[in-house]
Amino acid sequence: MANRLPPQRVAVTGASGLIGTALVGHLRNEGHTVQRLVRRPTVSRDEIFWDPTAGTVDLAALEGVDAVIHLAGTGVGDHRWTKKYRAQILNSRLLGTTAIANAVAQVKPAVFISGSAIGWYGETGNRAVSETDRAGDDFLAAVCREWEGAADLAGDVRTVKIRTGLVLDPTGGALGRMLPLFRFGLGGKLGSGKQWWSWITLHDQVRAICHLMESQIEGPVNLTSPNPVTNQEFTAALARALHRPALFPAPAFALKIALGGFSSEILGSKKVLPTALTENNFVFDYPHVSTALPALIETPQ
Repeated sequence: MANRLPPQRVAVTGASGLIGTALVGHLRNEGHTVQRLVRRPTVSRDEIFWDPTAGTVDLAALEGVDAVIHLAGTGVGDHRWTKKYRAQILNSRLLGTTAIANAVAQVKPAVFISGSAIGWYGETGNRAVSETDRAGDDFLAAVCREWEGAADLAGDVRTVKIRTGLVLDPTGGALGRMLPLFRFGLGGKLGSGKQWWSWITLHDQVRAICHLMESQIEGPVNLTSPNPVTNQEFTAALARALHRPALFPAPAFALKIALGGFSSEILGSKKVLPTALTENNFVFDYPHVSTALPALIETPQ
C-alpha cells in the first residue's frame, strides 16, 4: 500500500450506513479529522449541513477539506422495486452526487471518492469483467451510469468512482440477513447457485477506500475480492464456517415472488475483478471467502 497520509480532514456522506460507520471509525482511529454531512441542523463541529434534494451544501464548512467521500444513497435491497422505489433509488444517487460534486468543484479537495456499484456491469454470466468493460443494460446499470456521470461534475479534482460489490459483515448487509437462517441450519443456495457473487469484506472495503485516498489512482475502481465465487460456493462456505448443513435451497421463483425486481441482483451473475486495485498494489487481507467467512463469524461483536 502507499505510504500512510499525515492527518487529513475528511468529509463523509452516508456516514451512518454500514460502510460509512466503519469508515468514519477507522479514519478517526488513524488520526484523521472526520466531518459527517447531515440533513438536519448541525449540533457539533464534526457535522456539515447539506440538502441533496435541494442541491445545497454548506460550502463555508466544507472549505479546506482534504478529501470528500460520498457514500449516501437509498438501499437497493431495502424494499420491493415498485415504480416509486426505483425512482427513489435513482434520485437519491443522482441528486446527492450532483450536489456534492458541484460543491467539490468549488472547494477543491485533493480527492473526491464517489460511490458506485458493480451493478454497472449488468448480467455478466461466466464472463469476468474489469473497470474497462462497458455498462450493462438493466435498471441498476442505468442507475450507475447516471450516478457516475454526476460525479464528473467535480471537474478537475481527482475523482475515484468505487464500484462496490457485496459487502460482507455480520452486523448488516446480505451476510447479516443470511446468518440467522444458516445458524439454524435452514440455509442453502439461492436459485441455481451457479450465479457469480463478487464480494468484499467490510474490513477490506474500508482499507481500499483509505488506499484510494493515499494513492493517485482515479476513475472507476472495482471494490471486490480478486476471487469471486458462485452462490453455491458462497453458501457452502458459510455453512461450513457455522458447522451447519446447507440443505434448504431457495427456488428462483420463490425469490422472485418475495423480492420482486431486486431478485435479479440475487439471482443474477456478476463476475467482477478488482484490476485497478491490484495493479495499484493493494493487498487484500481477506482474498478468499473460505477464510473471510470464518474470520467474520468468529469475530466478537
